[in-house]
Amino acid sequence: MKKEEVDYVLVPFGLAVMLCYHLWLLHRILHRPATTVIGINAVNRRIWTRTMMEDSTKNGVLAVQTLRNNIMASTLLASMAITLSSLIAVLMTTTAGSRGRQEIKIVVGDTSEVGRSVKFFAILVCFLLAFLLNLQSIRYYSHASMLINVPAERQRPEGAELAVEYVAATVNRGGYFWSLGLRAFYFSFPLYLWVFGPIPMLCCCFLLVFMLYFLDVYTGHSHQQQQIIIEMERN
Repeated sequence: MKKEEVDYVLVPFGLAVMLCYHLWLLHRILHRPATTVIGINAVNRRIWTRTMMEDSTKNGVLAVQTLRNNIMASTLLASMAITLSSLIAVLMTTTAGSRGRQEIKIVVGDTSEVGRSVKFFAILVCFLLAFLLNLQSIRYYSHASMLINVPAERQRPEGAELAVEYVAATVNRGGYFWSLGLRAFYFSFPLYLWVFGPIPMLCCCFLLVFMLYFLDVYTGHSHQQQQIIIEMERN
């Protein structure tokens, strides 16, 4: 096998490992949310939203300040993503205009001009996706910061319940988009190492999946807690 053909084997294999892990994580979130950090956080955000809206006069400042901190975190990640996207775009144009320079010597992998362009473009798409996801997170958090101060006690019981559920869903959507945007940054590490060859990229994929498993999975649960969280998600 030629060293240029190693990319066609190792890179898809590494991406398939990442894809399979996240499909497994999605299935676990949908069917066993108490065993995942994302599922537990979603339930806790709903409880927090309900608590804040039950006494908006007392908890209004705390709720807005908490959401503002989340907006600042999403803004920071969005700014980093768009800045890195600009740098990658400049690097792509610089690399495309320097064909006469000496090629970077790596152990294995495609070192052609087209190959480098594909690698940089993949990193660029990853950062642009992170920017868009964090932008959506800011959008939902901004809506929630206003809706969470709506006095639920002044509405009819059925209207108050619908308002609380809608605000809780908005806060959760902001949290989901923030998590996806952060995960796009995680995906950029294997793509960046791909510049140095498919072997570092494949090793990074395995290391990243191993690390994400301990960040995503929660093992300190019981069967009773599992049933409680499932019921709360249904209601």
